[in-house]
Order: sequence, then C-alpha cells, then structure tokens
Amino acid sequence: MMSPDEIAKLIPAEKAHFRSPIPTQAVSSDEFLPGTQTPKQKEFESRIKDIGTKLAKHQGIPRRRFFQSAAGMAAAFLAMNDTFGPLYGVSHAEAATPELANERASALKDQFIMDMHTHFLRDDTRLEGFVRSREAVGKASWNPALVGKPQTLDDLKFANYFKELYLDSDTKVALISGSGSEDPRDWFLTNAMKAQARQSVNQESGTKRMFSHAIFMPGILGWLEKAEADHENLKPDSFKGYTIGDNTNKQLSKHPWRLDDEKLLYPFYEKLAKWSKAKPSLANVCVHKGLYPPSITQQYPHLLAYAKVDDVAKAAKDWPQLNFVIYHSAFRYTGGTWDIGWEQFRQSGRIDWVTDLAQIPQKTGVTNVYGDLGQIFAQSTIAEPRLCAAMLGQLIQGLGADHVVWGTDAIWTGSPQWQIEALRRLEIPEDMQKKYGFNPLGAADGPVKRAIFGENSARLYNFTAAQRVALMTDKVALAKINYDQYGDGRTNLRYGYMQA
Repeated sequence: MMSPDEIAKLIPAEKAHFRSPIPTQAVSSDEFLPGTQTPKQKEFESRIKDIGTKLAKHQGIPRRRFFQSAAGMAAAFLAMNDTFGPLYGVSHAEAATPELANERASALKDQFIMDMHTHFLRDDTRLEGFVRSREAVGKASWNPALVGKPQTLDDLKFANYFKELYLDSDTKVALISGSGSEDPRDWFLTNAMKAQARQSVNQESGTKRMFSHAIFMPGILGWLEKAEADHENLKPDSFKGYTIGDNTNKQLSKHPWRLDDEKLLYPFYEKLAKWSKAKPSLANVCVHKGLYPPSITQQYPHLLAYAKVDDVAKAAKDWPQLNFVIYHSAFRYTGGTWDIGWEQFRQSGRIDWVTDLAQIPQKTGVTNVYGDLGQIFAQSTIAEPRLCAAMLGQLIQGLGADHVVWGTDAIWTGSPQWQIEALRRLEIPEDMQKKYGFNPLGAADGPVKRAIFGENSARLYNFTAAQRVALMTDKVALAKINYDQYGDGRTNLRYGYMQA
C-alpha cells in the first residue's frame, strides 16, 4: 500500500470537482501512487470542458447532466481524438444530436459483456489505505470536507457496486474478486463474503449474474487444506492468487511463489484438474501479475521476480488441462509511469511484461494462456491511448483474440461504462497496423470485440446460450429498465486517490 505520508498528499477521487465521462487523470486504489495529470490530460480536460459547455448550452441542460448522457460520452471521445489523435470512432453529429447518440447506445445496450475482474469492500474493512488514510487526508487539510469526518467508504461497498456495475453500465455478468493478506483482517472480502454476494445477486435476479473467486495463498500454513475446504463449502467458480504474496500489505509479504513451483503448486493444480471434471470453470487459474513500476520495485525489490511472467510457460505446458488467466496481462508500468511504457514500445516494440506474455504461445506451443485487461485498459486509455492500442495489438497477435478477456477493476474506476465505450470505439491506428502487423479491432459489435467483451469468458466459465437469453428478462434487466427511465443516471465518480 501507499504510505500515510504519500496518501496525505493526495485527494479522494470522488471529491474531484469536474466529473468527466472519461477520467482526466490517473486514479488509484491504495496499491500504487497515482501519477500527476499529464500535459495531454490537461489538454483533454480543457477540450472536454469547452465542448461540453457549448453543447450543453445548445441543448438547454446543465453541463453535468449533459455529461451523464450518451451524447456527453460521445463528446468526451471527440475531445480524446482532438487530444491524442483519431483512435476512437465518434462523430460531432453524435455528440451534438441526443437522438443520434441515444440510437447508437440503444443498439448496443444488449451487447453481452462479462466483466470478470471487479471488486468491492467488506463492511468491516480496516484497511489503512481505504479508511484511516482518508481521515489523514482530512487532518492534512487537503480536503476541508474530510476534516474531523470519519470515513466509512460506503461508495466502495456492495450497494453502490451493484448500482454502478449493473445499472449504470451495460455489464451483464460480473465476477467478484478480491485480494488476500497475511493479516486476515485485511482481505478485501473473505472467500465466504464473495460467495455470499454471488448467492444474493443470483437469488435476487433469478439468473446467473455473478461469479466469485476464492483466493488461494500458497505457502501460508494450511493453505492447501483451506483451498480444499473452500472448494467443498463455498463452491467458488475459480481460484485466484497473487504470486508476490500479500499485495495489500507488501511489507508483510513472506510467501511469494512461482506458478512453476512443482513442489508447492503442482499438488494444487492436480486438485483443480480433478475438480474441473465436475465444474469446468475450476480449470481457470487466475493470477495477478505486473503492476510493479519503479517506485514499487525500489520499495520491494525482493518481490520483483515474482511479478514477472517467466513462470507462466512451464506451468501452462505441464498442465494443459488448466487455463492460466493472467490478470492485468502483467503490464508493469502503472502508477504514473505509462509514459515509460509508451517510450519503451516506441523505441523497441516491447512492453514490459505484456510482450513476454503474448509471446508464450509462439515460443512454447501452449494454447492455455489468457490475458485480462483489468486496470491496464482503463489507465492506458486515459494516459497513452496509443499504448493501449499497442497492448491490445500484441495480446491479440500473440495470444489470439479468443484468449483476451474483459475486466475493468471496477469499482475502483467507478462505473465501467466509459471503459466499455472506449473499447467499442477504439481502433488501432493504421500506421501501427502496418508497422507491427496488428489486425484491426473492428466494429463495436464485431467478432474481435464480441470475443473480448464476453464470448471468451463465457467459454471459460461454461456460460450457456440459454443462460445468456435468460438475462434479458430477469429482475436485474427489469430494474435497469426502470432505472434508465426514472433514475438519476451515472454519477461519473471514481473512487480512490488522485493528485491534487
């Protein structure tokens, strides 16, 4: 986590005065220090304020209300193109004409989207980075509204999570994930809590709307027995682990591990292979990798080797009956260092450690390695959109369009609708296609984006066509219809920390 001194210099992201449909600067959880607003992001913010003010006035509505609309979202992508170059499919007519924008949004609202990388926090969380540190922000007088005010972070808990995921976005199905810790009090959610959330959502909706992870922590006393008990009692849809050990409290991490550790991990894989015969999704080994920029490396150099992907190939080759889903696609440069990633790609054609991940199938012949887009798509889209395009290009080129899966890391990033719209509209620039041999991403509802948004995860989690059809008329679908008609709309809030 960030230190209290680092957090005291930040402001809560949800207190930002300007609520753009697309974030105009980096927002982080407590995992890494957010970067300062870049010159390009300042330019983007200025452009979107200008176009939003003009179009809102023309339509006779407040600017904030305009930015909650489909036309406002289109205006944001116009400003993105004007700032970063023509990467997003959008027209001025769409931004200026609500009917046109609404028509497009309506045509895509039923698109099948499985977000298999989401979070919320337990009611009794005591995480310094999420609760006590916000009080420190108030004490430091960075935000007078927080002075002397206890922080409960209701916005990061289940009720708001449900609203922003299922009502404020086109997401149809989600997987609730988490993060373990050496200190049991600092788990985002216990495995039992995730299972309970899944049960509540699915019972209430009458359909399969939610999946859940169980976190496994190799090396901790009794970890394998706990995984067995979780499998038996909680019936998780898949398991997730962090190879650096304790990602929440890195200073406490005593049990980092490698995917290819035959003595430690292979007995667990044997169990997963056995369990997956009855429940195929248990063949999915979800693993946090990457997100280890220079600042984190400097603080915790002993964990660096475990954040890389040089342990993936052997494990995948030795266990072809399992699927290794690498969360964040192992991208390294988060926390305000996206420019380093872009410069590395521009000079060498490589991206730490995305390129290494993408090259595994070609080098080893395996077909059971997947890349998850959680956090990296959100952050790169607003910081270096050409890097975002390059990462997608490399992952599709190396792993295949059928091996890239959608995840947003919501709720940290607020409602994921802006991320959904970004992928729908994003295209790899022609110059990059020619130079690197990347194929185009294609239309919003074309085969590549359909695969990434939902079809790949549906295959991995055995989500059937009949289950998909049932979502169209369940209680969540009916609630969303009512919400779209009578609700207040997206808040355009983000949660976490940003530079003042």
